[in-house]
Amino acid sequence: MLLCLTSNHHNASFDLLEKLSIGAPAAATELVEASAFVSGAVVLATCNRFEAYLDIDEPLTGSTAVAVQSTLSALSAGSGVSEEDLRASITVLCGDDVPSHLFAVTSGLESVVIGEDEISGQVRRALDEARTNRTTTSGLEKLFQQAAHTSKNVRNTTELGGAGRSLVRLALELASSRVTDWQFARVLLVGTGQYAATTLAALRDRGAVDVRVFSPSGRASKFATKYSIRAEVALDAAIGWADVVITCTASLAVHPTDFTDTDRRLVIDLGLPRNVDPAVSSLEGVELLDLELISKHAPIEALTAAADARAMVATSAAAFSAAPGIEPAIVALRSHVFDLLDAELGRANGDARTEAALRHLAGVILHGPSVRARELASAGEAERFTDALEALFGITVQSAIADDEVTQAG
Repeated sequence: MLLCLTSNHHNASFDLLEKLSIGAPAAATELVEASAFVSGAVVLATCNRFEAYLDIDEPLTGSTAVAVQSTLSALSAGSGVSEEDLRASITVLCGDDVPSHLFAVTSGLESVVIGEDEISGQVRRALDEARTNRTTTSGLEKLFQQAAHTSKNVRNTTELGGAGRSLVRLALELASSRVTDWQFARVLLVGTGQYAATTLAALRDRGAVDVRVFSPSGRASKFATKYSIRAEVALDAAIGWADVVITCTASLAVHPTDFTDTDRRLVIDLGLPRNVDPAVSSLEGVELLDLELISKHAPIEALTAAADARAMVATSAAAFSAAPGIEPAIVALRSHVFDLLDAELGRANGDARTEAALRHLAGVILHGPSVRARELASAGEAERFTDALEALFGITVQSAIADDEVTQAG
C-alpha cells in the first residue's frame, strides 16, 4: 500500500520545513533498512514542502499506524524536530489519495506559485536519489513515472504550461520594484547547481547582463565557463561589488560579516535551508527577501487553467488507482490469445521468423483492448470489459485466475 506523509507551506512553517530539509532526507534509507514492513521510500524536499512516499507491505494489522509512527520517529531523529511538532505539521495520505496528491504536486498545483515549472524536475530528482539509495520499489516507480507523465500532459494541454511560473521569477518580479533597470544592475549569484542555472536564465530574461557567480564549494569557475559569466573567489569582495545578491545553494553561506560597507543592496535568499543569516536584514542599507516573504506575494491562481489541470490530474489518478483491478482481466485475455497461438504454432511447424512475426502480431492486436480496458476501469466501467470477455470468448476472469492458481499449485 502507498502512504504519503506531507509537510508543506499549507500546514508548516518555513522554519520547520528548513529543519526537515537538512536532516530528514537521509532517514529514508534508514527507515527501509530498519523496518520489517516499509519496503520502499522516496523523499521529496523542496523550498516549500517535505514529503515521504512509502510503499508498505500488507496485509499487516495496523501497518499504516505503525508505518506512520516509525516514519515520524526517523524524521524526528534526523531533523531534531520533536515528534509532537511533526504530528501537528504533517498530513498523512494513504491509498488512492497518494497518487491524487503526487500528481497535483508534480503538475505544480500545490506549489506557492500555481503551475510553477521547476517542481517536476525536483520530483524526478527525488526518484533518482531513491534509485541511487536503492529505496524505491516497482510500486513507487510506477507512481512517480505516472506523475511525470501527468505533469507533462498538464504543461502541454492547459494554460498553466509555458508560462515560466516559478519562485525565482516571482522573486525577480518583486525585486523589480527595487531595481530600476536590470540591464544596469550588478548581480551576484551564490550557488552553482540546477537552481542557480534556472535563476540565471530568469535574470537574463529580465535583461540582466552583468552577472557574476560565487560558489561556497569552489565550483564557480566551471559554472562561469559554461554560462559565459565571471567567477568570483572572495565572497565579501563580490558582495561589495554587487547591487543585488541572489543565493540558491545548499546551506548557510552569507553572514553579516561578509558585508563591508553600507551601500544600498538587495539580497534575495532562494535557499531552503536558508542561505542568508537573518541578521543580515538588520544591516544598514540591506533589504532581504526570503522565501517566507516571497510566498506571501504569490499570485492568485488562474482559476480556469487550474481547474482544467486539476481535472486532468483527477482522471490520471483514477486511472492509476483502477489499473490493478483490471489487470486480471487483461491477463486472462492475453493468456487466451497466446494459448490459441501456441496450439496453432504446434500444429504448423513453422520457422522461427514466422513464429516471431505471429507473436508480434498477437501483441499488436492485444494492445488496443488492453488500453481500452484501463480506460473503462478508470471511468468505473470495468464490468463492461469483463462482460465482453465472457460474451465473446467465454472467458470468466474469476475462473481464469482460479485455473492459474491451480496450475501453479500443481
